[in-house]
Amino acid sequence: MSILEKRQAILDELSPFEDPRDRFQYIIDRAKSAPGLPEEQRLEQRLIEGCTSQLWLVPSHEDGVCHFCSDADAVITKGIATLVCDFYDGATPAEILSTGADFLAQVGLTQHLSPNRRNGLSNLVKKIHAFAQSVQAQ
Repeated sequence: MSILEKRQAILDELSPFEDPRDRFQYIIDRAKSAPGLPEEQRLEQRLIEGCTSQLWLVPSHEDGVCHFCSDADAVITKGIATLVCDFYDGATPAEILSTGADFLAQVGLTQHLSPNRRNGLSNLVKKIHAFAQSVQAQ
């Protein structure tokens, strides 16, 4: 599935939730079923700065595409990070660099986050883009 198809799938998935609480419950349920990172991958250098909770990102690059795994010690943060990582996972560096995570605002997700969580989300996307930039330059 292309990154644009993933974007549309996420929009289709989250748009039916009119009440922000229902949307966040969906994100929480998604986080609970998402695999976490093994303790040995929860390294300080993998932490996303500016996030209220601890959020780890583990990027990799294989066969021309990027892969992303994340984990957090707060369930909402983990759910949103999982959504973002799933969105960018399997995309080429060029696709990542040309695609922002603005769709989260379209479905009303970012508007209901605390400023610290919005900051953490923004830093997560920046870190993903920085990784894509670094592997594209290789």
